[in-house]
Amino acid sequence: MRIIFAGTPEFATQHLQLLMGDDCAHETIAVYTQPDRPAGRGKKLAASSVKIAAKGAGMPVYQPISLMDSDQQLILANLKPDLLVVVAYGLILPPEILSIPKYGCINVHASLLPRWRGAAPIQRAIEAGDHQTGITIMQMDVGLDTGDMIGHVKCTIGSNETGGSLLHKMSTIGPPLLLRTISEIEQRSVISIKQNDALCTYAKKIDKKELLLDWSISAETLFRKILAFNPFQIMYTTLNDDRIRIWGAELSTIRESVAPGTIINTGNEGILVTTGKGCILITELQMPGKNRLKASEILHSKSKLFAPGSIFGRKGSL
Repeated sequence: MRIIFAGTPEFATQHLQLLMGDDCAHETIAVYTQPDRPAGRGKKLAASSVKIAAKGAGMPVYQPISLMDSDQQLILANLKPDLLVVVAYGLILPPEILSIPKYGCINVHASLLPRWRGAAPIQRAIEAGDHQTGITIMQMDVGLDTGDMIGHVKCTIGSNETGGSLLHKMSTIGPPLLLRTISEIEQRSVISIKQNDALCTYAKKIDKKELLLDWSISAETLFRKILAFNPFQIMYTTLNDDRIRIWGAELSTIRESVAPGTIINTGNEGILVTTGKGCILITELQMPGKNRLKASEILHSKSKLFAPGSIFGRKGSL
């Protein structure tokens, strides 16, 4: 089949590379990805991971700002695709685009639909304490991740799974499922299953406001947030005038009745802090303008800053 691929981040690149590989019996004829964006301290335009991979393979690359424009729709139609494969593309596909390929458009989504439709399924699954997730391939329609499911594969979420480690798992199990599903589409043996909308949950995009640790909530909830957003967006807290990023933490069995956010102990294992329910041990953090380090290393030079009685999110101490 003649395939157009649409995707942007590294997760999408893993799928594209398999489609462009020697083991794929189909022909990828073009790649769509988002326009180059400013990145880094210099804010220079940077190509997406998908663009870099496609260009490296000599693949034609298209980067429209939108696919709502009739001229852009005509360009895609003139490529005469049999199938459009979408993996974390980031642009809306209007009905005019969905109807162009002979076999329509399919989307590789990082959850077991209908759970976690939306922009951040990996992070929200960890944050919610789910024990299982996976990849779902759906036949796209005009809704947000509402199309019929035509393939899925499951994976477990470990007790200390971060967003980054779960993404790696997804990048491993997704591409083989995609190849298998494409073959089933070509052979007309694919089985479509409608989603049960009553079971739907929505994985909203991560808001920067969510990254500030709220010490009044439970230790378990904070722990899951720290895991979920790592390394995409790192949770942070404040101490005096310092903004401190929290890279790693562990749950503690210790219980204290002092104000949430209070440092109650420090040592080689880390910095023990109270929450609205239970305590959390900070094991890895990052001071402003510095590299991330183990808490025990930072305590060598910052023991006064993290002295027991100091309270995260406030100035001064008890």
